[in-house]
Amino acid sequence: MTRIIVADDHTLVRAGLQRILAGSDDLEVVGEAANGAQAMALLEQTPCDVLLLDLSMPGRSGMDLIAQIKASFPRVAILVLTMHGEEQYAVRALKAGAVGYMTKESAPSELVSAVRKVVAGGVHLSLAMAERIAQDLATAAGDTPGYRRLSDREFDVFLMLARGLNLSDIADSLCVSAKTVSTYKARVLQKLDLKSQTELVHYAIKHNLLRDSL
Repeated sequence: MTRIIVADDHTLVRAGLQRILAGSDDLEVVGEAANGAQAMALLEQTPCDVLLLDLSMPGRSGMDLIAQIKASFPRVAILVLTMHGEEQYAVRALKAGAVGYMTKESAPSELVSAVRKVVAGGVHLSLAMAERIAQDLATAAGDTPGYRRLSDREFDVFLMLARGLNLSDIADSLCVSAKTVSTYKARVLQKLDLKSQTELVHYAIKHNLLRDSL
């Protein structure tokens, strides 16, 4: 029996995942968490094989959480299930220690097969995501674009700014102060050699980083 913990801050999402996984006799949800702290506490108390993890829960960066979980519980397979369809998020999640990456638009059957694959030691990416990552890496082979040099938190802020969110909205989403977000914004503009949020939006469109949100 494969033991699964579901970490997502939306109750309805957790309930939906529970129903999908309950349809397979070899899969069992042994716990649920609504944020990173709850996920860490649950992992310490409950033996588990696979962690289904949302990247956008309140609090610390999803990438930081993946790295911490992988360091503390190396045998747990982390399968990211998120709304972020951008390949840069997938690349960063895999580098942090995840072994699978899916969007919440994936079919239920793909979720079940992905869980079985990662618990068996494999890596799961949808075919479309794998192709996009390969194309992205091939395009950038000769020149590393500036956005790749952003930290995980800077990249989060960068994409939120590019989507038109203001500092207060971003601060609420990341559970930090607006002043902290302003500092991240300044770092992003400096690293990308941009002068304004308008230029930042144009930069994101030019590099095809908003393909799933426009």
